[in-house]
Amino acid sequence: MFLRPRMLLATLWVGSAWTIGYLVAPTLFATLADSMQAGSIAGSLFRIEAWLSVACAAAMLLLLAAAARKDGGSGYRAQVIIVAAMLACTVIGYFGLQPFMAALRETAAVSGAMSAEARTQFGVLHGIASALYLIQSLLGVALVWKLK
Repeated sequence: MFLRPRMLLATLWVGSAWTIGYLVAPTLFATLADSMQAGSIAGSLFRIEAWLSVACAAAMLLLLAAAARKDGGSGYRAQVIIVAAMLACTVIGYFGLQPFMAALRETAAVSGAMSAEARTQFGVLHGIASALYLIQSLLGVALVWKLK
C-alpha cells in the first residue's frame, strides 16, 4: 500500500536533484555568457530544490513510519537512515553553507570585485556544498535501490 507513493516520492526527489544539479545548472553556465546571471538562476533553482528536499524527506519519513507500523517495523531502518542523511546534506549544504556564500557574493557585488581571500573562501564553501550534493545524489541511488 505504501510502496508506490514512496517510489513516486523518491523519483520526484532524486530525479529533480539530478536534473537540476547535473543537467540544468551546468547547462546554464555553459550557455549563458553572463556567469552572474547563470549563478542567479542556478541559485533560484537550488533554493527550490532545497525546499523540495525538505518536503520530500518529511513525506518519505511519514510514509516509512506508516509502512513500518503496517509491516511490524521490520526492514525500514536503512531507508530511514538514508532519508535522514539526505536531509542532513540539504540542511548543511543549502541552509548552512549557502548563506555564507551569498554574503560573499553580496560583498563582491557592492565592492565591484571579490577579493582573493573571499574567492578562496567561496571556492572552499562551494566545494563542500558540491561534495554534499554529490553525497546526497549517491544516497538517492541507495534510497531508490532499497525501497521495498
